[in-house]
Order: sequence, then C-alpha cells, then structure tokens
Amino acid sequence: MAVSYLDFNSPNVQYFYDLKNNRTFTKDANNFINALGIQQLNTLGNVSLLDIYLSKANVIEPHIHQNASELVYCIRGAAVVSILNPFTKTVLNYNITPGQVTNIPQGWFHWEMATEDDTHLLAIFDAPVPEFIAVSDFLRLAPRNMLAHTYCLDQALVTQALAPIKSTTTIGPPANCVNQHLPRTDSYPPQVEQHMQVNYPVYGARKSSYPGIGNGYNQQG
Repeated sequence: MAVSYLDFNSPNVQYFYDLKNNRTFTKDANNFINALGIQQLNTLGNVSLLDIYLSKANVIEPHIHQNASELVYCIRGAAVVSILNPFTKTVLNYNITPGQVTNIPQGWFHWEMATEDDTHLLAIFDAPVPEFIAVSDFLRLAPRNMLAHTYCLDQALVTQALAPIKSTTTIGPPANCVNQHLPRTDSYPPQVEQHMQVNYPVYGARKSSYPGIGNGYNQQG
C-alpha cells in the first residue's frame, strides 16, 4: 500500500530505482546484498526487499526481523532456507530452486545457505524497513561470564571460541576464514524434508577479526 500522506502531484514522487545503487553489504564479488526500502523509493509504502547474491556454501547468518515477515524467492541457483519454529522447538529446512518460495513468520529465527554457485535470492518484507538482529551480535556482545553461568559452560572455552567474532557477520563464513579449500557439500535432494539435518561445510580456525556491517542492512562491509 502506498504511503497515504504522499503527495502524488509532487515532482519528488519516485517510481523507479536501480538496486545497484544501494549495496548494503559486501563480502566479496560473489556474495553481497542490495536493498530497497522507502528511503530509496518513496511510493513503496509498507514493503521492502533485499536482493541477495551468494556462492555455494555461503550463509546469511541466523537472525530475526522483529518487525516483519519475510518471503524468500529463489531467482537463480538453489538454497536451503532454515527456520526455527519457536512453538514446536524444531528446525525446518526447505531447499528452494528457481520459482520456489519459503515464508518466514515475523520474529522467527532463520538463515539461508546457498547450495549452488551464482545463487540469487529475493527477500520481500511487509515493512518499509526490515529491522535485523543477528546472532553474531549476541555472541560477540553478551558477557562471557553470563553465558558460562547460564548454560553451565567453561568460561575460558566460551571466551576462546567466541573471540574471533568482532563484528556483525551477515554473510558467513567470514572472508578471512581459513581452510575454505576444504570439501563442501555437493548435492542436496530436490526438496529437503522438514526436520532434516543439513550437512554444513566444516571450516578451520578463524583469524582474530573479519569484516561486518555494524547494525542492520544499512552499511557496507
């Protein structure tokens, strides 16, 4: 729905926008996100989208959109869209290929992993600006002693394990993650059944820091 108070007689009314002009996150030449919201196209109203490009085994990190539902549409390639159902306490995995969609209810944890190179996804939101809370931000900012105490963990091990997370990841693994030459999963069934365990690639130790975007989808990496 268009913004009700928009003056359509104004010369400032916008009907066209080129997404290439709003690159909001870049991991590398094959993994990046363009965005469109009401700031770019003022006639959009209550809708926005992310234009996502991924190479094989790259993951849009676990996150939530606390103000919007999300419809993930596959344009090219293939991806596994994973959703954590907070009511059934189960993870649902859906392999989408061109022409297929997965719907993610507002506020549910979810993530997407490309299973083919040159994957192109379109994420559509029912909000003019989708808010974004990344798990990487919780992991890097939560006090280590609180995590260790709450979950009965060794604080030294928690601190060591989480130390490499210096900023919002957005698209993982980070660009400077070592051992990315390790074999990656090469095939997935045409449709991933619900609750099926997805075999993710295994990477080695990471360096002490890697690029991120701060908060949300509004900065370049």
